[in-house]
Amino acid sequence: MDWQGQKLAEQLMQLMLVSFAVVAFVTGYVLGSFQIMLLIYAAGVVLTSLITIPNWPFFNRHPLNWLEPLEADRHPKPEPASSVPKKKSSHKKAY
Repeated sequence: MDWQGQKLAEQLMQLMLVSFAVVAFVTGYVLGSFQIMLLIYAAGVVLTSLITIPNWPFFNRHPLNWLEPLEADRHPKPEPASSVPKKKSSHKKAY
């Protein structure tokens, strides 16, 4: 799944879960049934999972172009950051 596909999957998941929550709440409230509300929301979670978790082809519309190994060796690698923090100097200025 490419980066844009991950963003799309996240947006779809949020939209679908909120939509199913609203529909489940309204239906449960109108019918006065907590069980119906939970069943509708559970069905929404299952449907949302089936749509957003698998790596469907529409999540791979913008593949990344990787460098060839020989081309990657020509570019400098970033230097690792020093893990030892520098101590602050304790010199005080005299005024």
